[in-house]
Amino acid sequence: MNIMGITKNYLLPKILKILTELGENIKLARLRRKLSAAQVAERANIARTTLWAIEKGSPQVAIGLYIQVLFVLGLEKDFLQVAGNDPLGRRLQDAKLLVKERAPKK
Repeated sequence: MNIMGITKNYLLPKILKILTELGENIKLARLRRKLSAAQVAERANIARTTLWAIEKGSPQVAIGLYIQVLFVLGLEKDFLQVAGNDPLGRRLQDAKLLVKERAPKK
């Protein structure tokens, strides 16, 4: 949506739920390590309010900051698992679906 030059993106409720769960998992990981919000925020070089937004699953926080916090918690490698196991993509690849080639240049 674009109103007066301002673009607003709307996320599906399912996506917001995933972000909320991610934030909760990050908070639980912090608490398991017995780290305060201030300690993690300082180590991640972010404001405490930003950490709180991450722990709530805010879509307004840049993905890089989520990863920065995961790094502080020693969980950055978990992020590398995203899309690593892609059964649908592999099935499509195995089916050898025809992909249109580019038309030859004249």
